Amino acid sequence: MLLKRNRKLKVKRKPNAIVGDTSRVITSPHSPGSSKRITLIIKRICGLSKGEAKKLLTQIMKDFSRRHEDLTHIFERHFNLVEGFLDKGFFPSDIQKALIGAYFTKEYSIESAALFNPSIVPHPDQSHLEKGSLRFVMSLRATGEGHISSIVFRSGVLNRYNTFRFDPVSEFVETPDLKVNPSYKRRIFQHKLKEMNANTDVCTRVLNELPEKFSKKQLIKQMDRLDKHPQFSKSKQNRTFEIINWLADSNYEVDFHSDHRISERVLFPVSKNESRGIEDARFVQFFDDNGKSTYYATYTAYNWFAILPQLIETKDFISFKITMLNGKAAQNKGLALFPRKIKGQFVMLSRQDGENNHIMFSKHLHFWSMSKVIQTPEYPWEFIQIGNCGSPIETGEGWIVLTHGVGPMRQYCIGAVLLDLENPCKVIARLKEPILAPTEKEREGYVPNVVYSCGSIIHCNELVIPYAMSDINSGIATIKVKALIQHMHTTT
Repeated sequence: MLLKRNRKLKVKRKPNAIVGDTSRVITSPHSPGSSKRITLIIKRICGLSKGEAKKLLTQIMKDFSRRHEDLTHIFERHFNLVEGFLDKGFFPSDIQKALIGAYFTKEYSIESAALFNPSIVPHPDQSHLEKGSLRFVMSLRATGEGHISSIVFRSGVLNRYNTFRFDPVSEFVETPDLKVNPSYKRRIFQHKLKEMNANTDVCTRVLNELPEKFSKKQLIKQMDRLDKHPQFSKSKQNRTFEIINWLADSNYEVDFHSDHRISERVLFPVSKNESRGIEDARFVQFFDDNGKSTYYATYTAYNWFAILPQLIETKDFISFKITMLNGKAAQNKGLALFPRKIKGQFVMLSRQDGENNHIMFSKHLHFWSMSKVIQTPEYPWEFIQIGNCGSPIETGEGWIVLTHGVGPMRQYCIGAVLLDLENPCKVIARLKEPILAPTEKEREGYVPNVVYSCGSIIHCNELVIPYAMSDINSGIATIKVKALIQHMHTTT
Protein backbone atom coordinates (compact mmCIF):
# COMPACT_ATOMS: atom_id res chain seq x y z
CA MET A 1 0.00 0.00 0.00
CA LEU A 2 1.33 3.42 -0.90
CA LEU A 3 1.53 5.89 1.95
CA LYS A 4 0.81 9.60 1.85
CA ARG A 5 3.35 11.66 3.78
CA ASN A 6 2.31 14.86 5.52
CA ARG A 7 5.48 16.81 4.85
CA LYS A 8 5.69 18.82 1.66
CA LEU A 9 7.04 17.15 -1.46
CA LYS A 10 10.54 18.47 -2.11
CA VAL A 11 11.25 19.56 -5.68
CA LYS A 12 14.65 20.93 -6.67
CA ARG A 13 14.80 23.51 -9.44
CA LYS A 14 18.15 23.47 -11.23
CA PRO A 15 20.01 26.71 -12.07
CA ASN A 16 20.13 25.76 -15.77
CA ALA A 17 18.16 28.14 -17.99
CA ILE A 18 17.51 27.08 -21.58
CA VAL A 19 16.89 30.20 -23.64
CA GLY A 20 16.59 30.96 -27.33
CA ASP A 21 19.35 32.54 -29.40
CA THR A 22 18.30 34.97 -32.14
CA SER A 23 21.59 34.46 -33.99
CA ARG A 24 20.74 30.82 -34.79
CA VAL A 25 19.24 31.05 -38.28
CA ILE A 26 18.32 28.57 -40.96
CA THR A 27 17.74 29.13 -44.65
CA SER A 28 14.46 28.33 -46.36
CA PRO A 29 12.96 28.91 -49.81
CA HIS A 30 11.62 32.41 -50.36
CA SER A 31 8.73 32.81 -52.77
CA PRO A 32 7.88 36.50 -53.19
CA GLY A 33 4.64 36.02 -55.12
CA SER A 34 2.97 34.76 -58.28
CA SER A 35 4.52 32.83 -61.16
CA LYS A 36 4.62 36.04 -63.20
CA ARG A 37 6.59 37.83 -60.50
CA ILE A 38 9.04 34.94 -60.13
CA THR A 39 9.69 35.03 -63.88
CA LEU A 40 10.32 38.78 -63.79
CA ILE A 41 12.78 38.47 -60.89
CA ILE A 42 14.73 35.78 -62.74
CA LYS A 43 14.88 37.98 -65.88
CA ARG A 44 16.24 40.90 -63.85
CA ILE A 45 18.95 38.68 -62.34
CA CYS A 46 19.92 37.24 -65.71
CA GLY A 47 19.98 40.75 -67.18
CA LEU A 48 23.02 41.65 -65.10
CA SER A 49 26.35 41.80 -66.87
CA LYS A 50 28.91 39.10 -66.09
CA GLY A 51 30.92 41.59 -64.04
CA GLU A 52 27.91 42.81 -62.07
CA ALA A 53 26.75 39.27 -61.39
CA LYS A 54 30.17 38.12 -60.20
CA LYS A 55 30.59 41.16 -57.94
CA LEU A 56 27.11 40.70 -56.42
CA LEU A 57 27.60 36.98 -55.74
CA THR A 58 31.00 37.67 -54.15
CA GLN A 59 29.39 40.15 -51.76
CA ILE A 60 26.55 37.76 -50.89
CA MET A 61 29.02 34.99 -50.09
CA LYS A 62 31.09 37.38 -47.98
CA ASP A 63 28.03 38.55 -46.02
CA PHE A 64 26.39 35.17 -45.41
CA SER A 65 28.90 32.30 -45.73
CA ARG A 66 29.94 32.60 -42.07
CA ARG A 67 26.32 32.17 -41.03
CA HIS A 68 25.77 28.91 -42.96
CA GLU A 69 28.07 25.97 -43.50
CA ASP A 70 27.23 25.12 -47.12
CA LEU A 71 25.76 28.16 -48.80
CA THR A 72 26.63 26.92 -52.30
CA HIS A 73 24.55 23.78 -51.77
CA ILE A 74 21.67 25.84 -50.36
CA PHE A 75 21.60 28.14 -53.39
CA GLU A 76 21.73 25.14 -55.71
CA ARG A 77 18.79 23.51 -53.90
CA HIS A 78 16.67 26.66 -54.07
CA PHE A 79 17.59 27.32 -57.70
CA ASN A 80 16.21 23.87 -58.53
CA LEU A 81 12.85 24.91 -57.06
CA VAL A 82 12.42 27.75 -59.60
CA GLU A 83 14.35 26.33 -62.56
CA GLY A 84 11.06 25.65 -64.35
CA PHE A 85 10.43 29.40 -64.65
CA LEU A 86 13.44 29.93 -66.92
CA ASP A 87 12.78 30.70 -70.58
CA LYS A 88 12.99 27.59 -72.76
CA GLY A 89 16.37 27.26 -74.40
CA PHE A 90 18.09 29.54 -71.89
CA PHE A 91 20.96 27.93 -69.99
CA PRO A 92 22.22 30.08 -67.10
CA SER A 93 25.84 30.15 -66.03
CA ASP A 94 26.92 28.79 -62.64
CA ILE A 95 27.07 32.35 -61.29
CA GLN A 96 23.56 33.08 -62.52
CA LYS A 97 22.27 29.84 -60.98
CA ALA A 98 23.82 30.74 -57.63
CA LEU A 99 22.38 34.27 -57.78
CA ILE A 100 18.90 32.99 -58.62
CA GLY A 101 19.18 30.60 -55.69
CA ALA A 102 20.23 33.47 -53.41
CA TYR A 103 17.26 35.65 -54.39
CA PHE A 104 14.88 32.82 -53.64
CA THR A 105 16.44 32.14 -50.23
CA LYS A 106 15.62 33.74 -46.89
CA GLU A 107 16.92 33.41 -43.35
CA TYR A 108 14.66 32.41 -40.49
CA SER A 109 15.61 32.86 -36.83
CA ILE A 110 14.17 29.67 -35.37
CA GLU A 111 14.48 30.56 -31.66
CA SER A 112 13.82 34.31 -31.79
CA ALA A 113 10.41 34.11 -30.06
CA ALA A 114 10.72 31.14 -27.69
CA LEU A 115 12.40 27.86 -26.77
CA PHE A 116 10.11 25.68 -24.71
CA ASN A 117 8.15 22.41 -24.19
CA PRO A 118 11.19 20.14 -23.82
CA SER A 119 11.45 16.36 -23.69
CA ILE A 120 14.50 14.29 -22.76
CA VAL A 121 15.73 10.77 -23.63
CA PRO A 122 19.01 8.84 -23.24
CA HIS A 123 21.44 9.52 -26.09
CA PRO A 124 22.08 6.60 -28.51
CA ASP A 125 25.80 6.82 -27.62
CA GLN A 126 26.58 6.09 -23.96
CA SER A 127 30.31 5.39 -24.45
CA HIS A 128 33.23 6.98 -22.58
CA LEU A 129 31.27 8.27 -19.60
CA GLU A 130 32.16 8.45 -15.93
CA LYS A 131 30.44 5.92 -13.67
CA GLY A 132 26.88 6.91 -12.89
CA SER A 133 26.66 9.44 -15.74
CA LEU A 134 24.13 9.55 -18.57
CA ARG A 135 24.42 11.25 -21.93
CA PHE A 136 21.09 12.72 -23.05
CA VAL A 137 19.30 14.27 -26.00
CA MET A 138 16.81 17.03 -25.29
CA SER A 139 14.27 18.17 -27.87
CA LEU A 140 12.64 21.59 -27.65
CA ARG A 141 9.95 23.48 -29.50
CA ALA A 142 11.51 26.56 -31.07
CA THR A 143 9.43 29.43 -32.43
CA GLY A 144 10.39 32.39 -34.54
CA GLU A 145 8.81 34.93 -36.87
CA GLY A 146 5.08 34.31 -37.33
CA HIS A 147 5.22 31.90 -34.37
CA ILE A 148 6.11 29.00 -36.66
CA SER A 149 7.34 26.09 -34.55
CA SER A 150 10.12 23.63 -35.28
CA ILE A 151 12.04 20.99 -33.31
CA VAL A 152 15.60 21.68 -32.17
CA PHE A 153 17.97 19.57 -30.11
CA ARG A 154 20.49 19.91 -27.30
CA SER A 155 22.78 17.25 -25.87
CA GLY A 156 24.84 16.87 -22.74
CA VAL A 157 25.66 14.70 -19.73
CA LEU A 158 23.97 14.17 -16.39
CA ASN A 159 26.42 13.04 -13.71
CA ARG A 160 25.52 10.79 -10.76
CA TYR A 161 24.40 13.85 -8.77
CA ASN A 162 22.11 14.93 -11.65
CA THR A 163 24.19 17.98 -12.38
CA PHE A 164 23.65 19.06 -15.99
CA ARG A 165 26.53 19.70 -18.34
CA PHE A 166 25.27 20.80 -21.74
CA ASP A 167 27.42 20.34 -24.83
CA PRO A 168 28.41 23.61 -26.57
CA VAL A 169 25.66 24.82 -28.87
CA SER A 170 26.80 25.27 -32.44
CA GLU A 171 26.49 28.70 -34.02
CA PHE A 172 25.33 26.97 -37.20
CA VAL A 173 21.91 25.42 -37.79
CA GLU A 174 21.01 23.15 -40.69
CA THR A 175 17.81 21.89 -42.21
CA PRO A 176 18.05 18.32 -43.52
CA ASP A 177 18.00 17.04 -47.06
CA LEU A 178 14.71 15.47 -48.07
CA LYS A 179 15.08 11.94 -49.37
CA VAL A 180 14.30 12.18 -53.06
CA ASN A 181 12.24 9.02 -53.36
CA PRO A 182 10.67 7.90 -50.06
CA SER A 183 8.73 4.64 -49.85
CA TYR A 184 5.21 3.87 -48.63
CA LYS A 185 3.23 0.80 -47.59
CA ARG A 186 0.17 0.34 -49.76
CA ARG A 187 -2.21 -0.95 -47.07
CA ILE A 188 -1.46 1.95 -44.71
CA PHE A 189 -1.59 4.47 -47.55
CA GLN A 190 -4.96 3.15 -48.75
CA HIS A 191 -6.42 3.15 -45.24
CA LYS A 192 -5.48 6.81 -44.74
CA LEU A 193 -6.91 7.83 -48.12
CA LYS A 194 -10.20 6.29 -47.05
CA GLU A 195 -10.12 8.38 -43.84
CA MET A 196 -9.49 11.46 -45.96
CA ASN A 197 -12.59 10.72 -48.08
CA ALA A 198 -10.62 10.33 -51.28
CA ASN A 199 -12.50 8.76 -54.18
CA THR A 200 -12.28 5.01 -53.68
CA ASP A 201 -12.47 4.05 -57.38
CA VAL A 202 -9.67 6.39 -58.43
CA CYS A 203 -7.47 5.37 -55.49
CA THR A 204 -8.01 1.69 -56.18
CA ARG A 205 -7.12 2.20 -59.83
CA VAL A 206 -3.83 3.89 -58.92
CA LEU A 207 -2.78 1.71 -55.98
CA ASN A 208 -3.68 -1.66 -57.48
CA GLU A 209 -0.93 -1.15 -60.04
CA LEU A 210 1.66 -0.67 -57.30
CA PRO A 211 3.56 -3.24 -55.18
CA GLU A 212 2.91 -3.53 -51.43
CA LYS A 213 5.89 -1.25 -50.79
CA PHE A 214 6.14 1.48 -53.40
CA SER A 215 8.15 4.65 -53.99
CA LYS A 216 7.09 8.22 -54.62
CA LYS A 217 8.38 7.90 -58.18
CA GLN A 218 6.22 4.83 -58.82
CA LEU A 219 3.17 6.58 -57.37
CA ILE A 220 3.62 9.63 -59.61
CA LYS A 221 4.11 7.39 -62.64
CA GLN A 222 0.77 5.66 -62.03
CA MET A 223 -1.07 8.95 -61.59
CA ASP A 224 0.51 10.30 -64.80
CA ARG A 225 -0.58 7.16 -66.64
CA LEU A 226 -4.19 7.57 -65.48
CA ASP A 227 -4.06 11.28 -66.28
CA LYS A 228 -3.06 10.53 -69.90
CA HIS A 229 -5.72 7.83 -70.25
CA PRO A 230 -8.56 8.95 -67.95
CA GLN A 231 -10.98 6.31 -66.65
CA PHE A 232 -13.02 8.77 -64.60
CA SER A 233 -14.10 12.39 -64.90
CA LYS A 234 -11.20 14.85 -64.96
CA SER A 235 -12.49 16.75 -61.93
CA LYS A 236 -12.81 13.56 -59.88
CA GLN A 237 -9.35 12.37 -60.88
CA ASN A 238 -7.68 15.72 -60.24
CA ARG A 239 -9.28 16.09 -56.82
CA THR A 240 -8.18 12.58 -55.87
CA PHE A 241 -4.66 13.18 -57.21
CA GLU A 242 -4.48 16.30 -55.03
CA ILE A 243 -5.37 14.27 -51.92
CA ILE A 244 -2.90 11.50 -52.85
CA ASN A 245 -0.09 14.03 -53.33
CA TRP A 246 -1.00 15.77 -50.07
CA LEU A 247 -0.80 12.47 -48.21
CA ALA A 248 2.44 11.43 -49.91
CA ASP A 249 4.10 14.74 -49.03
CA SER A 250 2.98 14.37 -45.39
CA ASN A 251 5.00 11.15 -45.09
CA TYR A 252 8.64 11.88 -45.71
CA GLU A 253 12.22 11.09 -44.70
CA VAL A 254 15.10 13.46 -43.99
CA ASP A 255 18.84 13.10 -43.41
CA PHE A 256 21.29 15.34 -41.54
CA HIS A 257 25.08 15.35 -41.77
CA SER A 258 26.35 12.73 -39.34
CA ASP A 259 29.54 14.67 -38.56
CA HIS A 260 27.66 17.79 -37.38
CA ARG A 261 26.62 18.44 -33.80
CA ILE A 262 23.12 17.50 -32.79
CA SER A 263 22.46 21.13 -31.83
CA GLU A 264 22.85 22.03 -35.52
CA ARG A 265 19.85 19.93 -36.54
CA VAL A 266 16.38 21.38 -36.82
CA LEU A 267 13.19 19.70 -38.01
CA PHE A 268 11.42 22.56 -39.73
CA PRO A 269 7.94 22.21 -41.35
CA VAL A 270 8.09 20.41 -44.69
CA SER A 271 4.58 19.27 -45.62
CA LYS A 272 1.45 21.39 -46.15
CA ASN A 273 -0.28 19.98 -43.07
CA GLU A 274 2.52 21.31 -40.83
CA SER A 275 3.10 24.56 -42.69
CA ARG A 276 2.40 26.66 -39.59
CA GLY A 277 4.33 24.55 -37.16
CA ILE A 278 5.62 21.32 -35.67
CA GLU A 279 4.46 21.46 -32.06
CA ASP A 280 5.21 19.69 -28.78
CA ALA A 281 7.26 16.64 -29.76
CA ARG A 282 7.13 13.94 -27.08
CA PHE A 283 10.21 11.75 -27.60
CA VAL A 284 10.48 8.29 -26.06
CA GLN A 285 13.06 5.51 -26.31
CA PHE A 286 10.93 2.51 -27.30
CA PHE A 287 12.15 -1.06 -26.79
CA ASP A 288 10.77 -3.86 -28.94
CA ASP A 289 10.32 -7.49 -27.85
CA ASN A 290 13.93 -8.26 -28.81
CA GLY A 291 15.31 -5.47 -26.63
CA LYS A 292 16.29 -3.25 -29.58
CA SER A 293 15.42 0.42 -29.26
CA THR A 294 13.96 3.01 -31.59
CA TYR A 295 13.22 6.63 -30.75
CA TYR A 296 9.68 7.74 -31.50
CA ALA A 297 8.05 11.09 -31.03
CA THR A 298 4.48 12.17 -31.50
CA TYR A 299 3.93 15.79 -32.45
CA THR A 300 1.13 18.08 -33.56
CA ALA A 301 1.19 19.34 -37.15
CA TYR A 302 -0.57 22.69 -37.60
CA ASN A 303 -1.53 24.46 -40.83
CA TRP A 304 -3.75 27.38 -39.67
CA PHE A 305 -6.94 25.37 -40.22
CA ALA A 306 -6.41 22.00 -38.54
CA ILE A 307 -4.17 20.04 -36.20
CA LEU A 308 -3.01 16.55 -37.08
CA PRO A 309 -0.96 14.08 -35.02
CA GLN A 310 2.23 12.83 -36.69
CA LEU A 311 4.93 10.33 -35.73
CA ILE A 312 8.71 10.74 -35.91
CA GLU A 313 10.97 7.70 -36.01
CA THR A 314 14.76 7.65 -35.68
CA LYS A 315 17.54 5.36 -34.53
CA ASP A 316 20.33 7.89 -34.35
CA PHE A 317 18.92 11.46 -34.51
CA ILE A 318 20.55 11.75 -37.94
CA SER A 319 17.95 10.13 -40.20
CA PHE A 320 14.28 10.75 -39.43
CA LYS A 321 11.12 9.23 -40.87
CA ILE A 322 7.89 11.21 -40.50
CA THR A 323 4.52 9.51 -40.95
CA MET A 324 0.85 10.19 -40.30
CA LEU A 325 -1.04 8.52 -37.47
CA ASN A 326 -4.33 6.98 -38.56
CA GLY A 327 -7.70 6.15 -37.06
CA LYS A 328 -10.53 8.06 -35.40
CA ALA A 329 -8.68 7.99 -32.04
CA ALA A 330 -5.55 9.58 -33.55
CA GLN A 331 -6.68 13.15 -33.13
CA ASN A 332 -6.27 16.24 -30.97
CA LYS A 333 -3.03 17.10 -29.17
CA GLY A 334 -0.88 15.39 -26.59
CA LEU A 335 -0.37 11.80 -27.78
CA ALA A 336 2.31 10.00 -25.75
CA LEU A 337 3.58 6.51 -26.55
CA PHE A 338 4.48 3.99 -23.83
CA PRO A 339 8.14 2.85 -24.06
CA ARG A 340 7.22 -0.80 -24.69
CA LYS A 341 4.32 -3.00 -25.72
CA ILE A 342 1.97 -4.28 -23.04
CA LYS A 343 0.48 -7.74 -23.63
CA GLY A 344 1.47 -7.60 -27.28
CA GLN A 345 -0.01 -4.19 -28.01
CA PHE A 346 1.27 -0.66 -28.47
CA VAL A 347 -0.17 1.70 -25.88
CA MET A 348 -0.65 5.45 -26.12
CA LEU A 349 -1.97 8.19 -23.85
CA SER A 350 -4.15 10.80 -25.53
CA ARG A 351 -6.55 13.68 -24.92
CA GLN A 352 -9.45 13.15 -27.32
CA ASP A 353 -11.84 15.66 -25.81
CA GLY A 354 -9.49 18.40 -24.61
CA GLU A 355 -10.47 17.70 -21.01
CA ASN A 356 -9.68 14.16 -19.81
CA ASN A 357 -6.77 11.73 -19.93
CA HIS A 358 -7.40 8.84 -22.33
CA ILE A 359 -5.57 5.63 -23.08
CA MET A 360 -5.64 3.56 -26.28
CA PHE A 361 -4.27 0.23 -27.48
CA SER A 362 -3.34 -1.00 -30.95
CA LYS A 363 -1.57 -3.92 -32.60
CA HIS A 364 -0.24 -1.53 -35.23
CA LEU A 365 1.77 1.56 -34.36
CA HIS A 366 0.14 3.71 -37.05
CA PHE A 367 -3.55 2.84 -36.43
CA TRP A 368 -5.56 3.94 -33.40
CA SER A 369 -9.30 3.40 -33.50
CA MET A 370 -10.58 3.54 -29.90
CA SER A 371 -9.74 5.28 -26.63
CA LYS A 372 -10.87 5.06 -23.03
CA VAL A 373 -10.96 7.72 -20.29
CA ILE A 374 -8.71 6.81 -17.37
CA GLN A 375 -8.51 10.13 -15.54
CA THR A 376 -10.84 13.11 -15.16
CA PRO A 377 -10.24 16.48 -13.45
CA GLU A 378 -10.58 16.02 -9.69
CA TYR A 379 -8.67 18.76 -7.88
CA PRO A 380 -9.07 22.57 -8.18
CA TRP A 381 -5.73 23.07 -9.99
CA GLU A 382 -6.94 20.81 -12.84
CA PHE A 383 -10.68 21.57 -13.01
CA ILE A 384 -10.54 22.93 -16.57
CA GLN A 385 -8.54 20.13 -18.21
CA ILE A 386 -5.87 17.51 -17.72
CA GLY A 387 -3.45 15.84 -20.10
CA ASN A 388 -0.09 14.10 -20.11
CA CYS A 389 3.33 15.73 -19.94
CA GLY A 390 5.14 13.08 -21.94
CA SER A 391 5.47 9.33 -22.21
CA PRO A 392 4.97 7.15 -19.11
CA ILE A 393 8.07 6.08 -17.19
CA GLU A 394 8.31 2.51 -15.90
CA THR A 395 9.14 1.80 -12.24
CA GLY A 396 8.73 -1.27 -10.06
CA GLU A 397 5.62 0.28 -8.48
CA GLY A 398 3.92 1.25 -11.75
CA TRP A 399 4.01 3.69 -14.66
CA ILE A 400 4.70 7.26 -13.57
CA VAL A 401 2.80 9.67 -15.79
CA LEU A 402 3.45 13.37 -15.44
CA THR A 403 0.25 15.30 -16.09
CA HIS A 404 -0.64 18.89 -16.76
CA GLY A 405 -3.64 20.46 -15.13
CA VAL A 406 -5.31 23.75 -16.01
CA GLY A 407 -6.94 25.72 -13.22
CA PRO A 408 -8.10 29.26 -12.44
CA MET A 409 -6.68 32.10 -14.54
CA ARG A 410 -5.62 29.41 -17.08
CA GLN A 411 -2.70 28.44 -14.86
CA TYR A 412 -0.90 25.27 -15.98
CA CYS A 413 0.67 23.04 -13.32
CA ILE A 414 2.47 19.69 -13.49
CA GLY A 415 1.15 16.77 -11.45
CA ALA A 416 1.56 12.99 -11.54
CA VAL A 417 -0.38 9.72 -11.49
CA LEU A 418 0.71 6.10 -11.15
CA LEU A 419 -0.70 3.46 -13.51
CA ASP A 420 -0.69 -0.31 -13.06
CA LEU A 421 2.21 -1.92 -14.92
CA GLU A 422 0.24 -4.61 -16.75
CA ASN A 423 -3.14 -2.88 -16.76
CA PRO A 424 -2.37 0.79 -17.44
CA CYS A 425 -6.11 1.55 -17.66
CA LYS A 426 -6.00 1.37 -13.88
CA VAL A 427 -4.89 4.45 -11.94
CA ILE A 428 -3.23 3.23 -8.74
CA ALA A 429 -2.50 6.61 -7.22
CA ARG A 430 -2.34 10.32 -7.97
CA LEU A 431 -1.06 13.53 -6.44
CA LYS A 432 -3.54 15.87 -4.80
CA GLU A 433 -1.20 18.84 -5.27
CA PRO A 434 0.99 19.62 -8.27
CA ILE A 435 4.71 18.93 -8.40
CA LEU A 436 5.38 22.22 -10.14
CA ALA A 437 3.35 25.41 -10.28
CA PRO A 438 4.60 28.67 -11.86
CA THR A 439 6.70 30.80 -9.52
CA GLU A 440 6.80 34.58 -9.81
CA LYS A 441 9.85 34.32 -12.08
CA GLU A 442 8.28 31.61 -14.24
CA ARG A 443 4.87 33.13 -14.84
CA GLU A 444 5.88 35.90 -17.26
CA GLY A 445 6.10 35.07 -20.94
CA TYR A 446 4.32 34.55 -24.23
CA VAL A 447 1.57 32.58 -22.46
CA PRO A 448 1.65 33.60 -18.76
CA ASN A 449 1.22 31.26 -15.78
CA VAL A 450 2.31 28.05 -17.51
CA VAL A 451 4.72 25.25 -16.63
CA TYR A 452 4.69 22.34 -19.06
CA SER A 453 6.82 19.37 -20.07
CA CYS A 454 6.85 16.94 -23.00
CA GLY A 455 8.94 14.20 -21.41
CA SER A 456 11.15 13.24 -18.44
CA ILE A 457 13.58 10.51 -17.44
CA ILE A 458 14.67 8.74 -14.28
CA HIS A 459 18.37 8.90 -13.44
CA CYS A 460 20.04 7.91 -10.17
CA ASN A 461 16.67 7.44 -8.43
CA GLU A 462 15.48 10.92 -9.34
CA LEU A 463 12.86 12.03 -11.82
CA VAL A 464 14.48 14.63 -14.07
CA ILE A 465 11.89 17.03 -15.47
CA PRO A 466 12.79 19.58 -18.15
CA TYR A 467 9.92 22.03 -18.31
CA ALA A 468 8.78 25.15 -20.14
CA MET A 469 8.13 28.43 -18.38
CA SER A 470 5.23 30.42 -19.84
CA ASP A 471 5.94 29.31 -23.41
CA ILE A 472 9.15 31.29 -23.72
CA ASN A 473 12.12 29.62 -21.93
CA SER A 474 12.81 26.29 -20.23
CA GLY A 475 14.24 25.05 -16.96
CA ILE A 476 14.91 21.75 -15.19
CA ALA A 477 13.64 20.27 -11.93
CA THR A 478 14.37 17.01 -10.10
CA ILE A 479 12.48 15.02 -7.51
CA LYS A 480 13.19 11.77 -5.67
CA VAL A 481 11.16 8.97 -7.25
CA LYS A 482 10.49 7.26 -3.92
CA ALA A 483 9.26 10.49 -2.33
CA LEU A 484 7.03 11.23 -5.32
CA ILE A 485 5.30 7.85 -5.13
CA GLN A 486 4.96 8.03 -1.35
CA HIS A 487 3.18 11.39 -1.64
CA MET A 488 0.58 10.00 -4.02
CA HIS A 489 -2.94 9.33 -2.79
CA THR A 490 -4.07 5.76 -3.45
CA THR A 491 -7.18 5.36 -5.57
CA THR A 492 -7.78 1.63 -4.98
